[in-house]
Amino acid sequence: MNYQDASETVALGSMSEKAEGVAEFLKGLASPHRLLVLCALAQGEKTVGELIAQTGIAPTSMSQHLAKLKAEGIVDARREHRNLHYAIAHPAVLELMAVLYAHFCQGDEA
Repeated sequence: MNYQDASETVALGSMSEKAEGVAEFLKGLASPHRLLVLCALAQGEKTVGELIAQTGIAPTSMSQHLAKLKAEGIVDARREHRNLHYAIAHPAVLELMAVLYAHFCQGDEA
């Protein structure tokens, strides 16, 4: 095995590890309800009540989706008095949501 073969093997091993991590990351997004939540949050910080009103997701379901997104580091929350405000925390998610919006949602507005 020459040097180039060895470096390609290392690169493939690293790519494989990263691919596993990316697949896990994408699983956190792979839900129609979570995508609705993220689409709303891509427009800016929202309270839980605003998210429920904008998406139509039931409060108990919303709570579960937000908990999963928060546990995976996709969103973050801050408390202001009695309200929790959620925002997208992961920069890659902001970029992904912009691409998804441009390809799948942009023509739906009239």
